[in-house]
Amino acid sequence: MSTFHTALRDLGIQAVNSGGSTGAGWWSGRNDGTLVSSINPSTGEQIAGVYSCSAEDYQRIVTDSLEAFRTWRLVPAPKRGELVRLIGQALREKKDQLGTLVSLEVGKIKAEGDGEVQEMIDMTDFSVGQSRMLYGVTMQSERPAHRMSEQWHPLGPVGVITAFNFPVAVWAWNAFIAAIAGDTVIWKPSPKAPLCAVAVQQICNRVMQQQGYPGIFSLCITDQPALADQMVQDDRLPLISFTGSVPVGRRVAALVGQRLGRTLLELSGNNAVIVDQTADLDMAVRAIVFGAVGTAGQRCTTTRRLFIHESRYEELLGRLVKAYAQVRIGNPLEKDVLMGPLIDQVAVECYRAALDEIKKEGGEVLYGGHVLNRPGYFVEPTIVRAKNEWPIVQRETFAPILYVMPFQTIDEAITLQNNVPQGLSSAIFSNDVRHGEQFVSAAGSDCGIANVNIGTSGAEIGGAFGGEKDTGGGREAGSDSWKAYMRRQTNTVNWGRELPLAQGIKFGS
Repeated sequence: MSTFHTALRDLGIQAVNSGGSTGAGWWSGRNDGTLVSSINPSTGEQIAGVYSCSAEDYQRIVTDSLEAFRTWRLVPAPKRGELVRLIGQALREKKDQLGTLVSLEVGKIKAEGDGEVQEMIDMTDFSVGQSRMLYGVTMQSERPAHRMSEQWHPLGPVGVITAFNFPVAVWAWNAFIAAIAGDTVIWKPSPKAPLCAVAVQQICNRVMQQQGYPGIFSLCITDQPALADQMVQDDRLPLISFTGSVPVGRRVAALVGQRLGRTLLELSGNNAVIVDQTADLDMAVRAIVFGAVGTAGQRCTTTRRLFIHESRYEELLGRLVKAYAQVRIGNPLEKDVLMGPLIDQVAVECYRAALDEIKKEGGEVLYGGHVLNRPGYFVEPTIVRAKNEWPIVQRETFAPILYVMPFQTIDEAITLQNNVPQGLSSAIFSNDVRHGEQFVSAAGSDCGIANVNIGTSGAEIGGAFGGEKDTGGGREAGSDSWKAYMRRQTNTVNWGRELPLAQGIKFGS
């Protein structure tokens, strides 16, 4: 039996399911739609397929999710947290199998696949604690014998649209916080990773059925843009959380905005590391290589630009070239492999096109720059001398290409780093406390994440994740992320026997 089929069996998936489930043990039985193929990017071969959710399936999913919400919103939040805790326990039991499935379906190395599942588990722990801390506030009223307060109520069914590069973790960031907030969740995963979504839904289904709360988490797999648009425009879904590219994010924001709904957008990153003259290069090299090469450069937090103080420029480049030469590329399930494949042939062609554009601009390839002649979608991690103002450097290329540039002053480096449309993650390596503090000050990095002596990749769920500018402004996880999934209500209680008006207004006798 193949590793893939063993992982499916161990996850309790005995057959390929259709792409619609309401979490009540119901899976759509339709098989007359398009088949969403799951391709192993390490081989380029199809490993399974899932029938696309139909328009009728989608309507049933939303109807069932609304019905479940009416019950779920009245369940005490700590009880909602208990359901999430039990899902976390189920994920712990299936961590190895689910991590293997992530590696097989999207090409992450096994350590990253397992790490993504661990991120889901960590998110359940965080959400359980948060379920007892959905705090409101009490304010002093200007009117005698009045009490004012703000409280938070569940929002409704939430639509979560995720990308292939984090096929399970990004859903968890949204779904578990939304669930403890009292919302139900409808998930539309990337059609490039349908099997990971089916596996997670199966795990959730079992826990929901055991606890008597079906329909909290639902799944809608489709590769049809019209059905995705229908979900985005559905005014029964008060919030759409979208993770993906800037162009698609703009479309999502426009469609949801037309109906005055809410969006939570996690879009592109063009993340930079600054290495100043005082930096510990041992630390910097490790962080840069992981940030630029991890997940084959297909993270929104991937390190794409590197600014090096001119006094350390040649030394650091030499060390990076040596480190890149030691990166083993291959089957992500094999031990000691550090970089797996790109997701598909389209991604390979984008890598090629980026390198062609770089060469036309006059960029110098210092390492890599080749598509590997083997089955699957493998490329070399690449280091390029470039200029920050080049159009190719201003865009996010979802591939392991690192642009390196020198600088003279810390002010220059921060200006260069900020001078791109995106604003997700950023980092500085420095042993100068002034440089570190300037970097995280209001006059420093303009990104949602600014790190000192740690790379751009690998955010913890305890901090708010998200970025500014073209990155979309959304925040997931972190201290008060639950507010995005709830509605705020102001309450004023008059416990006296008179009816004074605000602002001292006198009306009638």
